[in-house]
Amino acid sequence: MSAEHALAHHQPLPTPEKSHEAPVTQVGGLPVSTLSLDALIDKMLVEAPLRRGLNHPPQLIFDANGQGLSMNASDPDFRANLAHADLIHADGQIIVMASRWFGGPHIANRSSTTDMFTDSLKRAADAGVSYYLLGAEEKVNSACATEILRIAPGLQLAGRRNGFWKPEEEDAVIDAINAAAPDVLWVGTGKPREQAFCVRNRHRIKAGWIVTCGGLFNYITGDYPRAPMWMQKSGFEWLHRMATRPKELAWRYITTNPHALWLIWKHRHG
Repeated sequence: MSAEHALAHHQPLPTPEKSHEAPVTQVGGLPVSTLSLDALIDKMLVEAPLRRGLNHPPQLIFDANGQGLSMNASDPDFRANLAHADLIHADGQIIVMASRWFGGPHIANRSSTTDMFTDSLKRAADAGVSYYLLGAEEKVNSACATEILRIAPGLQLAGRRNGFWKPEEEDAVIDAINAAAPDVLWVGTGKPREQAFCVRNRHRIKAGWIVTCGGLFNYITGDYPRAPMWMQKSGFEWLHRMATRPKELAWRYITTNPHALWLIWKHRHG
């Protein structure tokens, strides 16, 4: 069924393929989708424009990594916001590995937010799916927009805005997003602010999917270097991040990684 047919006849939203009905698995106290990275992207590129076109409330797509596990267990407000997610994907390799340690459904592979974004760009351009970038400093946000249009000529960039605004400016931020009406809104303002923003404004935002993405825009511009592939696949990307940005990340990883491992063990039986 085509998107146009579904929009015209208000039929139920389809999934691209049967594999997209994959179940969730419990990791460290969170229900994490078992979808592969490619299946997640396919799901987004079909569902997001359909939901927006039908004026359905946007789906909230949050991520799971070691920091997220720790914050979910220790921060009641973050936990309450995370509970509103329609889908939580495995941003951290430790989440994928943990799904295979104690039985139960396995997560197909890691779906880091950066890979989800970059791998989707050309496919989104081909499908006519529009993106909106919300977050980071102005110069980073602007440079990211320029870079993704270079990577994927023809990509529909509905709009963009930096991630710095005062509480009294939030209505204007929402108005700008709604004027652009993107299929996918990428929100990169960091945990827990981005989750709180998404939950608080979900029913005011005109978009198909809202995806939280942390420091994504900085990775696209190269301000934050990515780890070598072997570190990404072995679960040691956090070590590379800590080494390259010690002042910002050392304390975070020192405190949240051991806590996350303990939570994985604590919830090993679901």
